[in-house]
Amino acid sequence: MKESIYDFKVKDIDGNEISMATFKEKVILICNVASTCGFTPQYKGLQKLYDAYKDQGFVVLGFPCNQFGMQEKGNDSDIKEFCESNFSVSFPMFAKINVNGADAEPLFKFLSSNKKGFMGTEAIKWNFSKFLVDKEGNIVGRFGSLDDPSTLENDIKALL
Repeated sequence: MKESIYDFKVKDIDGNEISMATFKEKVILICNVASTCGFTPQYKGLQKLYDAYKDQGFVVLGFPCNQFGMQEKGNDSDIKEFCESNFSVSFPMFAKINVNGADAEPLFKFLSSNKKGFMGTEAIKWNFSKFLVDKEGNIVGRFGSLDDPSTLENDIKALL
């Protein structure tokens, strides 16, 4: 049984296997993202947070997902191109995944079962759900699509 986010391996957007242990001792904001969602402009806010705090040990991890309204139709290379050309995304992006259901990425199963959402639910409700993880790997916050990245800045600063 995996007991820490650092026990997981995920594939980056270029298909390379990455150990989550790579991000030990960093404050991590993990977000499921989509390219054609009403919340897609949040990429700007995520990038702004990353730019502001990356040198202090903060990282944003973006995980594309097509489970909500079919809003991430492209393949990984299309998604990478979209993020770089439209939002100048430079934080780590990962391969397209499912976040709910039998085929959910194990990392997201772990996150959602260890940090319940509204009224104790585990399922992720929509694109741009966010999990905040401290430098020791503890999941300290879960935020929904309506939580603009800018509203997380004080929480992030407190963990750095």
